[in-house]
Amino acid sequence: MRGYTSADEERFVREALTESRRPPFSRDRARILHSAGLRKLADKTQVVGPRSSDFVRNRLTHSLEVAQVGRDLASIVGCHPDVVEAACLAHDLGHPPFGHNGEIALNEAALGCGGFEGNAQTFRLLTRLEAKVADPLGRSVGLNLTRAVLDAASKYPWPLVIEPAASSASAAGRHLDGVPRATQKFGMYADDADVFDWMRASSRPRRPCIEAQVMDFADDVAYSVHDVEDGIVEGRIDATRLAASALRAQINATVHEWYDAAADDAALDDAWHRLTTHPAWPAGPYTGTRRELAGLKNLTSSLIGRLCRSVEDATLQTGDGGPVTRHQGDLVVPEETRAEILVLKGIAAHLVMSAADRVAEMGTERHLLLELVDTLSARGADALDPVFAVDYEAASSDSERTRVIVDQVASLTDVSAVSWHQRLLR
Repeated sequence: MRGYTSADEERFVREALTESRRPPFSRDRARILHSAGLRKLADKTQVVGPRSSDFVRNRLTHSLEVAQVGRDLASIVGCHPDVVEAACLAHDLGHPPFGHNGEIALNEAALGCGGFEGNAQTFRLLTRLEAKVADPLGRSVGLNLTRAVLDAASKYPWPLVIEPAASSASAAGRHLDGVPRATQKFGMYADDADVFDWMRASSRPRRPCIEAQVMDFADDVAYSVHDVEDGIVEGRIDATRLAASALRAQINATVHEWYDAAADDAALDDAWHRLTTHPAWPAGPYTGTRRELAGLKNLTSSLIGRLCRSVEDATLQTGDGGPVTRHQGDLVVPEETRAEILVLKGIAAHLVMSAADRVAEMGTERHLLLELVDTLSARGADALDPVFAVDYEAASSDSERTRVIVDQVASLTDVSAVSWHQRLLR
């Protein structure tokens, strides 16, 4: 495809010739699709636990939906669809049990070995932990993806930066995925720097490639729309109550507190109007009929199409007809589109993630993971899965051993984390 070079198709470790007729990016997509990490996402929390109902999304169904949105968007703006789809499938592989809540707990547990961040864990899984390819010395290099696909999966292409203590004001609020801003975002751990430096050769520092920007936007669109859909079906969101000015004010306050302190209230109000006057917006309370389910699906489909179309048009209008690939060009997101996504995120954050029962459950989940890390640290290699036991025995410092323990816990699903906790602490 125009705009990609042989360097984009390079792998960190050269592989023997294959009989496959598939091009490199297509093979990368297949490697991710067949990975153990992707399968495990079926039992990891998206917003609420994956077994809370038969309808709500888990991390796997979310990733598949992001991949569909990202592939369609890529084909319009000019990126390679396989590169973007592979990145979308991979983007949540590093998420631990209990989603972003588990991420907060493991970051606390990993402070002595460089912290924990779901995106950095994704990079570690793709380049080290997933079993597929080894280097000449027998060390695992994970799926050994091409440079372009690995970079496309890197939402935060920089390491953890230790900065002076942040003020309470600068650390207030949350990142766009709901994680508190006190938790820094970064894309790789220090001991994964060799692959990271290879991947980012000739790239501008801290600038995601456009394929990563497409992946990130597809993720934003999918979960902002689908979290509201799930919340309506679960009975946590009554779309007809959202017209109440008092509730809207509370949700706007959540938008400011969680996502964007500088968000313009007038822009949010305009976004509210556009969303709630949409022809498919629910006209009555949800009662679970097939007609209402169909109406919700039509709403989500229409909203995703509208959000993506606005970005496609804005990005194409700024182009000069040349390739929009890798580090040639950026995705353009109109402010009206950003505002609509913020409102949708605010609805889910206020009515689902901030609900009293969910907050209490999240505290229990974090405590469980921290106890699990402490117990495994005390017991050592004998308590770990064989792949991590080998890593633990090869570790030469307490910091390295802690990282292995965190890798092990992060690899668990929600269900297996509870099972391990019950087995080891009974």
